[in-house]
Amino acid sequence: MTTLAIDIGGTKIAAAVCDENDAITHRWRVPTPMDADAINHHIANIYHEAVAAGHDDIQAIGISAAGNVGADRRTLTFAANIPAWINYDLSEHIGALIDHAVPVVVENDANCAGWGEYVHGAGQGSSNMVALTVGTGLGGAIVIDGRLYRGSFGMAAELGHLPMVPDGDTCGCGLRGCAERYTSGSALERFAKSAVRRRPQDAERLMELCGGDVDKLEGPMVSQAAQEGDVLGLYAFGKIGEWLGRAMAATAAVLDPDVFVIGGGVVAVGDILLEPARYNYQRFLEGSAYRGHASIVAATAGQDAGLIGAANLALR
Repeated sequence: MTTLAIDIGGTKIAAAVCDENDAITHRWRVPTPMDADAINHHIANIYHEAVAAGHDDIQAIGISAAGNVGADRRTLTFAANIPAWINYDLSEHIGALIDHAVPVVVENDANCAGWGEYVHGAGQGSSNMVALTVGTGLGGAIVIDGRLYRGSFGMAAELGHLPMVPDGDTCGCGLRGCAERYTSGSALERFAKSAVRRRPQDAERLMELCGGDVDKLEGPMVSQAAQEGDVLGLYAFGKIGEWLGRAMAATAAVLDPDVFVIGGGVVAVGDILLEPARYNYQRFLEGSAYRGHASIVAATAGQDAGLIGAANLALR
């Protein structure tokens, strides 16, 4: 028994056949078009290629998609990057291209990555887990009593849109002051650029890395500088770590999880991010001195977490 997992990213569609233990046995990777029909045909072609390659025991297709997924686990109600994905039944469109040979299950990408961590990564053994993906934005996934929590309308765990700062920076969702404006890869770049302009006397290393043009300063450069001990790189990580801690404290006030699993490219710096996050989680946690604290750990399932999660969830 196998599952075809699909992860629709901003630049690539990653696909994998996964066995009954969610282990990947075959992979595909194609560029992501910005046209919905082209995406559908890519996925259908991958399915047909998988069957032709001998994977004729595929039981379901699990799709990880960056967008708001309805409670039916079929429909994308909204997606920022694909204009057609508004109340769009992705399951039906792909199903029609494969003659409805197998069920097509659609999940939010952060939910898939978080579930991958729960079943095969840093969240194993937890009863109540919150996963946060610190990438371009801030994604979330919630597991309560061993079950992925989607909410009544499929919109749970949008933790990047916790309202953190009244009348704060404008978010891509249209609101202001959302958590991901202060703790994300884009926030890291913004804090670093601001620090360079305010403290040019301390900016030698960051300016060297960006070729002297602060507008070209990117997250990986800030990560490199921080790992080298650069004061402004460490400052920028301290800032997003502070806001990550605040967001976790707010989440804990509602959900009281036993572990927060932090994933995404930014977490590659390890404790440079996690230590300020842990400190500020304790600092802003209600009744901090008189209650148990969740563990705050780095994700371990790697870049395949979304595929693994999509495969596992498709059969549930």
